Amino acid sequence: MTEGKKRCVVCQIVAVLAGVGALNWGLVGLFGVDLVARLLGEMTGVSRAVYILIGVAGGLTLVSLVKCCPCAGTRCDAPPPSAPS
Repeated sequence: MTEGKKRCVVCQIVAVLAGVGALNWGLVGLFGVDLVARLLGEMTGVSRAVYILIGVAGGLTLVSLVKCCPCAGTRCDAPPPSAPS
């Protein structure tokens, strides 16, 4: 899926945090379980820091939809590779 795409460490961390946030919200919606709060405590300093990091990661993920990561060294305007026929 990500074959041929370079991702810097920051982009990888952002992707993981955004994924964790998405899974946590899925658990909240489906089962009423807030995994972050359950593991780290209800609005403790650590859990608040995790929520903030996940929020920043989500924002950066949205920005990445319109702007490429400058660390990757790839061109955003390059056409996507064609599918094998």
